[in-house]
Amino acid sequence: MTAVTDHTDHADRPGDDEGRPGGRGVERRGGRGGRGEGRHGARERPRAGGAEEATARDGTARDGAAGDGDDPAGAWDDGLIARRVSVTDEGQPKPVQETVMEKRAPVAAPLAYDGPLRSRLDALRELVGLSRTRLDGRTLAEAGRVLDEAAARRRLSGQHTVVAIAGATGSGKSQLFNALAGVPISETGVRRPTTAAPIACSWSDGAAGLIDRLGIPGRLRRRPLQSAEDEAQLRGLVLVDLPDHDSAAVQHREHVDRILALVDAVIWVVDPEKYADAVLHERYLRPMAGHAEVTFVVLNQVDRLPGEAADQVLDDLRRLLDEDGIALGEYGEPGATVMSLSALTGEGIGELREVLGHFVAERGAAARRISADVHATAVRLYPVYANRRQAGLTEEAREEFADRLADAVGATAAGEAAERAWRRNANRACGTPWLRLWRWYQDRREPPTGRLSVRTWTDEEVTARQRVEQAVRTVAEQASGGLPAPWAQAVREAAVRGSQGLCEALDELAVRAGAPAGRPPRPGWWPAAVLAQASMTILQVVGGLWLLGQVVGVMSPNLGVPVLLMVIGIVGGPGVDWACRLAASGPARRYGADAERRLREAAAGCGRARVLDPVASELLRYREVRGQFLRVTGIEVPAG
Repeated sequence: MTAVTDHTDHADRPGDDEGRPGGRGVERRGGRGGRGEGRHGARERPRAGGAEEATARDGTARDGAAGDGDDPAGAWDDGLIARRVSVTDEGQPKPVQETVMEKRAPVAAPLAYDGPLRSRLDALRELVGLSRTRLDGRTLAEAGRVLDEAAARRRLSGQHTVVAIAGATGSGKSQLFNALAGVPISETGVRRPTTAAPIACSWSDGAAGLIDRLGIPGRLRRRPLQSAEDEAQLRGLVLVDLPDHDSAAVQHREHVDRILALVDAVIWVVDPEKYADAVLHERYLRPMAGHAEVTFVVLNQVDRLPGEAADQVLDDLRRLLDEDGIALGEYGEPGATVMSLSALTGEGIGELREVLGHFVAERGAAARRISADVHATAVRLYPVYANRRQAGLTEEAREEFADRLADAVGATAAGEAAERAWRRNANRACGTPWLRLWRWYQDRREPPTGRLSVRTWTDEEVTARQRVEQAVRTVAEQASGGLPAPWAQAVREAAVRGSQGLCEALDELAVRAGAPAGRPPRPGWWPAAVLAQASMTILQVVGGLWLLGQVVGVMSPNLGVPVLLMVIGIVGGPGVDWACRLAASGPARRYGADAERRLREAAAGCGRARVLDPVASELLRYREVRGQFLRVTGIEVPAG
C-alpha cells in the first residue's frame, strides 16, 4: 500500500460537526467531482474472503439542512479508504493498489498586509489607546472591532478570498450561487424565504479557519462540481450564500449583518423589480460606499426584460449607485463592478466567473476590505478628532492670563506701595527736620476715621477670587476654542481642576513675594545727602543763635553773617530735600517695579503650574491623537 498525503481540508467537509468516524477517503474516477462517471461514482467494498468488488452508488448534492451525513458525489471526499477499480475485457472488476489518505489539513499562508495598511492599523491602535480616558466606549467600539477583525483576518489564509452573495427575497442569489458552483448546493424555490442559513462553498483546501470565523457549521460547507479548468479559474474562492437581507425572520437578517462585516467582498444580487429598494440602498449600499472596490452589483433575471429594457435598467441602477456615493469601476478606475446576467439561463455567468477569477487571483480583496473598514472608521471619528481651527494657547493668551492673576493678587498696587515706601524712607533721611516735625504733628492730629478705607478686607478677598475664576474660565475657553467637543471638555475640566486652591496659593505668594520687611535699601549717595541736610540745619541753628546772641547783647552786632548763614540753611534744606527727591525718583520706581515684577512672576508661575500646564498637557495629547488620526486617514504627518 502506498501512502500519500490527503490535501483535502477536512474541517471544511460537510458533516464534520456531526462527528463522522473514520479517517479514510474515496478517490473518485474521472478527475475531481467524478466528471468521468457523471454523477455516479464507484466504491469498492472488501468481501468476506478478502476479495473486492465494485458497487455503484448514486450521490446527489443536497442542501446542508437535508442529510448531514450524505456524501454528495463530486463534492467532498468522505474519509474512507479509496480503491481504484479497472474493468477487464470480460467486464469483471479488477482491484488495483489501494491508497491510504492521511487526515492532514493543508496549512495556508497567513494574510500579509502591506506597509501603508500596517501603518494605518498601528495608528488606529495608538489612537484608541490614547483616547480611552477621553472618549466613551461607544465612540471607540467600531474602531476596536475593526482592529480585532483585522488581527483575526491576518492570522488566517491569505490565499483565499471570501465572497458573500447577498440580496433580497426572490432576487435569485441562490440560483447564482448554484450556477457558479456548477451543482445545486443552495436550495431554490418559490417558498420565501428559501435560504434559512448561510452556506459556504470553497474551491480549494485550507479555508477552514475562514469559514469557522463566519460561524458556518460543517454540515453547511460544500465543494463545487467543477472541471479542472473551472476549478483552476476560481481557485482560492470561498463563496457564501446568505439569507435574504429583507427576510421577515429576524435571525436571517442578523446572519446577513454579521457575515457582511467579516467577508472580504460582497456580490449584491438585485432583480429588475426591486433594484431600487430603499432598504437595500439606505441600510447597506450607502453606508458601505467606501467599500466599492470589494463590491459587485449584479442585475439578475435579465431574461425577463425584453429588448433594450435590460440596458435601461442597468443604466438606472448605475445612476442609483452613483447617488449612493459608490464609485463605479468603469474605464479602468477602481470601484464597484456592475453587470447583468441571468442565473437561470446562464447568460453572463461566464463573464462573472472570469471577473471573479481575476479578482480572487489578485489576493488583495482582504487587505482592501480592511483598508476600507479603517477609512470608514476614520470618517465616523472625524467629528471627534478634527478641529475647526488652529487649537492651542497663544503667547497672547498666556500673557493675558498672567496679567489677570497679577491684577487679582494686586501686583500693581504692591509695586506702587513699594515705591511709596522707598520715597518715604528717602524723605526721612533727606527731608528737613522742620518739615518732618510738621508732618508728624499733622499725622497726630488727623482723625482716625478719616484714614479708614471704605472697602473692607472681605470685599477685597471676594473680588480677587472672582478675578481668578474669571481668568481661569477665559483661558480655558481660549484653549478649547475650535477643539472637538470631547477634547474641549477635557481642556476645561483640566483648567477647573487646576483652579482649585489657586486663590489660597496666590495669597501665600503675595505674602512671600511682596516687598521685603523693614526699610528699603539705600543708595550710596544717601550719606552725603544726609550730611548736606544736617549741614543746612546746623547753618540755620548757628545763624539763629548768632542773631539771638546779638539781641541779648552777648555778641557784637553783625547782621550780615548770621543772616547769610540762616538764609543758606533755610534755602539749602529744601533744596537738598528737592534734589534728594529728584535723585530718589528713579530708584523708587525701579524698586516698585521690581516688587511688582516679583509678584507677577510668582503669580504667573503659580497659574502656569496649576492651570496652564494641565491645559497644555491636554492640548499636547490632542495634538498627538490628531496626528495618529491623520495617519489613520492615510495622511503622513511630518516628524516634529
